[in-house]
Order: sequence, then structure tokens, then C-alpha cells
Amino acid sequence: MIFLVSLASLAFEVLLTRIFSITLWYHFAFMVISIAMLGFTASGTILALYPGLKRLDRIGWYTLALGVAMPAGFLLANLVAFDPVRLAWERWEFLNILLTYLCLALPFFCTGLVIATAFSLENQRAGLFYGADLVGAGSGSLGILVLMGFAPPEQGVFVLALVVLVAACLAGDRRLRITALLPGAAILGLLVLQPAFSRPHISPYKGLEAALRYPGAEHLRTWHTPFARIDTFKSPAVRYAPGLSLRYQERLPEQIGISVDGGEINAVTAIADPAALAFLEHLPAALPYALGPRREVLILDPKGGLPILTAQRHGAERIATVEVVSALARVVGDDLGVFGGKLYVQESRTGLGRSWLAGGERRFDLIDITLQGTEPSAAFGIGEDYRFTVQAVREYLQHLNANGVLSVSLFIIPPPRSELRILATLAAALEELGVREPGGHLAAIRSWGTLTIVAKRSPLTPDESAAVRQFARKQRFDLAWLSGATAEESNVYVRTRDVDYFSAFRAILSPLERDSFLAGYLFDVRPVRDEAPFFSHFLRFDRIQETYRIMGGKWQFFLEEGYILPAVFVQVLAISALLMLLPALTGRRQVSGTSSRRGFLPYFALLGLAYMFVEVALIQKLILPLEDPPMAVAAVLASLLISSGAGSLLSQRYTRLARPALTLVLALVVAVGALLLPHLI
Repeated sequence: MIFLVSLASLAFEVLLTRIFSITLWYHFAFMVISIAMLGFTASGTILALYPGLKRLDRIGWYTLALGVAMPAGFLLANLVAFDPVRLAWERWEFLNILLTYLCLALPFFCTGLVIATAFSLENQRAGLFYGADLVGAGSGSLGILVLMGFAPPEQGVFVLALVVLVAACLAGDRRLRITALLPGAAILGLLVLQPAFSRPHISPYKGLEAALRYPGAEHLRTWHTPFARIDTFKSPAVRYAPGLSLRYQERLPEQIGISVDGGEINAVTAIADPAALAFLEHLPAALPYALGPRREVLILDPKGGLPILTAQRHGAERIATVEVVSALARVVGDDLGVFGGKLYVQESRTGLGRSWLAGGERRFDLIDITLQGTEPSAAFGIGEDYRFTVQAVREYLQHLNANGVLSVSLFIIPPPRSELRILATLAAALEELGVREPGGHLAAIRSWGTLTIVAKRSPLTPDESAAVRQFARKQRFDLAWLSGATAEESNVYVRTRDVDYFSAFRAILSPLERDSFLAGYLFDVRPVRDEAPFFSHFLRFDRIQETYRIMGGKWQFFLEEGYILPAVFVQVLAISALLMLLPALTGRRQVSGTSSRRGFLPYFALLGLAYMFVEVALIQKLILPLEDPPMAVAAVLASLLISSGAGSLLSQRYTRLARPALTLVLALVVAVGALLLPHLI
């Protein structure tokens, strides 16, 4: 029973991370850790205050309560529908955060009751129970990935609840089994009927929901994988041509919108009318093709395929693609293949482009990277991204032909942050490859909404510089940077009063001015490296007041950057600490007979803290080789928990393992492993 309870609880925790990623945004998935911590701590406090609750015959009933609490907590939290965007103008939204925490902490509270009661009453078999707990949790972290491959997250909640009810029936008497029939039937009904209220409530401020509110919008289909939810739809909001020249006055071809986790919006463009694809020649992203022919092209993360169509339009002979969201490549290439032209058929791979490049010697005339969706606010500060570090950009540059070009296109989101960091990263990577004056190797153009930067390992030739000028002039784009250009050329067609891109670019590209500019800029736009790959982390804590003022006295920027989470986490940590100390403060704790037992609390607290540190470090280290954050989480949790459970089971069976000398040897093995780990991964 302990095995099944732990399996279901850890699987439920993983499910909540997916649900938060879909309903809110990726970084809110980290709330689940503090929610689980709150529930576990509260259960321990209740049992310490009321020791009479620790009875063997109640474990089955606690398990039954867990089976009910899982779907009930999820449905209630879905009804509350906490939305962080509303915090910008509605302070009472914090109450919805509290309600969400309470609803979702309830299942973990019940799990804590089951496990703590079993441990306290059967302490002579603690090793066996602890092993079952850990192995069950590790199995749950892997098993839930299989389940999510067949069912959406909300159905996964109901499946796990049924598993828990089965565990309750195994541990309980006849009366408990009869009692479990009613909630079991209700949960089974929810699983089969899939009523509308059981579907995750997606924030109305995410791209998918916003697009579907347009008159005539139509949702087409949803695909679920363990790592992403893909939606296709039609909407007047889908007019995807980033930075399209204002000189182009024709209608865009038909497009089908496509979203990942209800957020980032892209589009698949119809190819039925080749003449309608003329708009591809008027995009800022067409700049590298104006510099010369590009026969061998690599496109990283083409999403809906617009960069692929652009390459085809400009005569590329061989087009290789690497898409980080594998489900997106399947949907665009297979399900929408007839509509969009089967774009992922030539040389299509999934994963991180830098990892694929590192495994070969192939070189390209163009490597095209797009950092844009239609939801700019979805770039949050606490998510790691190994695609845009200095090491990654250096890898891209090293796989260019002698006259090859690296092209990066991104949205302009004032105040300037991403574009300055990309430029600084390009400059740093070029300098590490021996380029002394990176300014002569780069050019950048600016449209009304996007920026495209091209970089070469060799300096731009006079003909290429002239081609950049001609392309910008023809399409009415401004020169954000070109060696030899003047500041006047950077603000001709799309005038800006508050942002001087040319001066900022010149400072970053000057080795003498760069450090002082980066040190004095309002945001942290220094290049990021693999050791800290947080590309979208721009906040400088020493400039918070000034940032708040520049942002119009609104906290929205800090919410988008994800900094609500540390604040909430600190509050939950304080509440959990108070709950742990509550039995001692109220005098309702059992006084231990030996002084050695007083050290148990700090011992296990420090042990748990160290365990968490190891987990976090391993997860971050494995994201790059495994090419997927959820896969890294699953791999680390499964390996650590199952191996820890195996150790617990062995310690129960072989008591000689508890000898101090052997413990010291094991500690040394862990220490040596920690020192060698950075060199092994």
C-alpha cells in the first residue's frame, strides 16, 4: 500500500507541473514543490498535536481520503482559477493563490498522514516502509510519463485517484471497501464522461484563449504528449508574418494557428497558391538571403514552418531542421502536411540544435534561429535555456561555411533586453573564436516589431554591406547596426524617440565600451553561459526601484519575470517552519528520553536539504544532454528515489551496513562523485 500511495502522490505532483504549464505558464510549475511541502508539513504537525490519530486501523481511511482529495483538490483549484496577470490591478487575487495552495495541498496532507502513521507505528520496519515509499515515488515519476502519453493531465488525475482507492481497499476492512464504491464510481464517471468543468482552465491572457475569443474563431484539435500540449485552430488573430514590411499590401495566405501549452502562438501557412507566398520576400528574416545564395540551410526550431518556406522561396537546395518540441514537428509535418506542404520531410530531427551540431562536422551557408512566437510576454526569467548561451552560439558559428551566415530574428519588446543580450552573446562568441572587432562581422535591421541580426565568422564584404543597405531601404527597415553606418540611418522609417538602438549596439560591439555599458544598463543583458543558462533573466536586484518606476509603477514586469514565485515560496517556507515548531510551542509534544534524539530534527532537515540540492544540481546538469527539462526531472527523480529506496531496503535486511566506517566510506564516495560529476556530464 505504501508503494502505491507514494507512486500516486509523486505522479500527481508531476501532473500538477504539466497542468500549471498549460493553465498558467511554465515557471508556475515550480509552485508544486512548495504546495507538496506545505501539505506534508501540515500532516506531521496534526499528528504531533493529536497523537491519537496515529492508529493502524485508520491508515486505510487516510488512503481513502487521499483518493477523494486528489480529484476534489484539482477540481476546486480549477474552479478558483488563480490568474497571476490579474495581480497587476486586483490585489485580492492573492486570496486565490492561497485557495489554490490549500486545495492542492490537501492530497499531500493525506499522503503525509498515511506515511507518517505507518512509520510511527511500525518503526521496527522503518527501512522496509521507507524503501517502499522511495521506490514507489521513483516509479511514479516514470510511470506518469507513460500515462501522459495516452491521456491528458486531467484524466491522469482521475486514474491516479482510482489507483489510490484500490490501495485503500487492499489496506482496509469490508466497511472501507463498501465506502470506497461511491467515490470510485464518481471518479470513474468523470474519467469516462470528461465533463467541461474537469478540463484545465487556461488563463484568458494566454495566446490560445485570446485568439479563440475573436469572432469566427474555431478550435480544431488538441494533441497531448508527456511534455507538451499542441492545439490547432483558426482565428482572425492568426496573421503570422513577423515584422512584415509595410510596403507589402497584399493579403496573406490562409493560416492555421498552432499553440504549445496554450501559450506561444505560431502558424502553418497554406501553400496552395504559390503567388500568395510572395510576402516571404518582405520579411526581415529574409535578410541573409539578400547577402548571397544559401544552398545549405539549417533552421533551428522552425515551429509552424515559416522559416522553411522562406528558405524554399529563396532557392535553398538542402534544408535541415531541428525542432526542440518533437510533438510540434509531428503535427506540422504529418497532420497538417497537406495544408502546409510537409515541411518536416527533408532532413528533420528533434532536440537541441547545438547537440546535433556537436555530433558532426557538417557546415552550412545559413543557420537560421528564430526567438519569436506571438506571445512575447511568455519569456520568463527563471527558465533555463541552453540554446542561446555563449557556448551554443560558438557551436553555431563553427558550423558555418567560409562565407556562411548565422541569422537570429526576435520580437522587439520594450524596453530593449533580449536583443541586447543576443548581440552581447554574439560578440562574446566571435571574440572567443579569435575575432578582435566583432562589429565588422555583424549587421542588424529593425522593422516595426522585429529585429534580425546576421553574423559571420569573416567580416562583411563591401558588397554584403551594400546588400544590407539596399534590402533595408527597399523594404523600409531601419539599420539597427552596420559597420560604417551612421546614427541617422538607424531611425528613418520606424522612428523611436526613447530607444537608441544604434548607440546601444555600438557600445556593446566596442570592446572598450562594452563593460561600462553593460554595468550601467538598467537590466542585466550580459551574455549567459552554460553554467547559468537563464537567458530571460534580466532583473538587476540593485535596480529594482528604478525598474519599477520605468515600468510605470506596475508590478506586471516582475510577475512576468517569475519573481512572484520566490515570494510565495518564502511565505510557504515560513508557514511550514511554523507548523513544524507548533507542537513544541504549544507544549503538546512528546519529550524524548535521550539527548541524542534532540538532534534528529536538524539531522534529517540537513539531510533532506542536501538531497534537494543534489536533485536540483543533477536536473540542471542533465537538461543539456537529455535535451528536455521534463525528461531530466523524470530521470533524476527516478534514479535518485529508486536507488535511495534500494539502499533503505538493504539497510533493513543487512544491519551491518550501519557501521560508522562503512558510512564514512559511502560519504567519501558521494563527495568524490560530486567532484567528478561536472567532468562526466
